[in-house]
Amino acid sequence: MTRFTPGICSFLLIVCPAVVDPILAGENWTSYRGPTDQGHVLGGNLPIQWSETENVVWKTEIPGKAWSSPVIEGNRIWLTNTPEDGSWLAVICVDKRTGKIVLNQRLLQIALPAYCHPFNSYGSPSPVIENGRVYISFGAPYNACLNAHTGEIIWQRTDFTCNHFRGPGSSPFLFHDLLILHFDGSDQQYLVAMDKHTGKTVWRTDRTMDFRDIDNLGNPKHEGDYRKAFSTPVIANVAGQPVLISLGSMALYGYVPQTGKELWRVEATGSHSGACRPVTGHGLVFSPMGSGKELRAVRPNGSGLVNDTHIVWTYNRAVPQRPSLLLVDELLFMIDNAGVTSCLEAVTGQEIWRSRVGGDFSASPIYSDGKIWLFDQKGKSTVITAGRTFQVLAENQLDDGFWASPAASGNALYLRTRTHLYRIEDQSQT
Repeated sequence: MTRFTPGICSFLLIVCPAVVDPILAGENWTSYRGPTDQGHVLGGNLPIQWSETENVVWKTEIPGKAWSSPVIEGNRIWLTNTPEDGSWLAVICVDKRTGKIVLNQRLLQIALPAYCHPFNSYGSPSPVIENGRVYISFGAPYNACLNAHTGEIIWQRTDFTCNHFRGPGSSPFLFHDLLILHFDGSDQQYLVAMDKHTGKTVWRTDRTMDFRDIDNLGNPKHEGDYRKAFSTPVIANVAGQPVLISLGSMALYGYVPQTGKELWRVEATGSHSGACRPVTGHGLVFSPMGSGKELRAVRPNGSGLVNDTHIVWTYNRAVPQRPSLLLVDELLFMIDNAGVTSCLEAVTGQEIWRSRVGGDFSASPIYSDGKIWLFDQKGKSTVITAGRTFQVLAENQLDDGFWASPAASGNALYLRTRTHLYRIEDQSQT
């Protein structure tokens, strides 16, 4: 069901990604949602058909259990890695041309790892990369900046405290000279911005959501889940000013990114939030809330608690908890955890179509050239048209499943399954 509030906006909001060299726009994949932070591929002619025997340029085994997505700069692919028990934390660098592992570096041994839910991994946060530096996070235990050419540690932090309860999930985010991290745990919930050059803390801001009545929401054994969140922030430009859009547990926030000052908050009590990353456009912020129970479109120019004034529309059918959304022109696309994909009008929230592709989903989709790529937990990939009519263009199968989101560079997809990293490219065009 959709609830719509008229009079949407009279101010400007645009996506505000990092500055990207136009020559390298289609080559570098700087975060788990790419150089736009919203899952759009810039340039390239990506393949729509592949299998274990078709259009695989190389396939490299990545031992361990980590769901972080690959990032790419030049000919280097970076990803984090851990064993299933979380006893050590590592970073891996792969040559984009050959698939050869050129660096496999352990960064920290952990004698007594905190609990991590079997569905999650100790290495779920994805790196972010720019200008020859790769920034990595394993949540509270370890954060660092490495030289992306040599692997040399430029700075590292091991002093943050947070009980991730089910394991870490939020990825680091770059804004100008700041590296911003979410720490939404069962014991405390806050954001930190560090100087990306030195690793020193610039600001810290505690979440303001009131969890006092949390014990009334369910089994006290799981009360930590109601405080926990796994999302990654994004920047929007609102009336000429940057606003940090940040999804925590039970609330979506707007902050001043330079100082960490909270501007506004939308609350969703009754259930914890998922891992989706918000997307922005048309003067709105789009974010699933309440553990995937509801998608909300919010005007991000408010002050204080804005539930009664700035929610433009809501949608509560097949809303994802883990895969992030895609905004393509005037259309909003999403796939929920159970494999139901939907298309909405972004401005009104009106459902255009909804269809089941099947499977279970954690990886976020990507968009390029009128098409959307979807990746499920059993290794099936579905390519659909990004339009007002649901149409499947191709279905592909690899040996293992996807928890990590895909990366793209040039005409190739770089896909991390549970066990391997692939380069997928149409060999007829090579």
